[in-house]
Amino acid sequence: MSDVLATLFDLSSTRFNKPREELTPESDLFQALAIDSFQAMELLTEIEEKFGIEVPDYEIQDIRTFQALAEVIQRRL
Repeated sequence: MSDVLATLFDLSSTRFNKPREELTPESDLFQALAIDSFQAMELLTEIEEKFGIEVPDYEIQDIRTFQALAEVIQRRL
């Protein structure tokens, strides 16, 4: 799981120019990255490409934290 989280932090901090050290598993994705739902979907597309998976919309509908997103990704790997 820690590899998934590390990759999420790397992708997120690079894409949205946020210091990686400010991101924690419990961080709210939208608040920590200052993004909207459209930007979140762009990030998800990048995540899916990076991990070679597809995550259905219904699985991420209520996802708010990096930890919760990592758990969804881990189930798809």
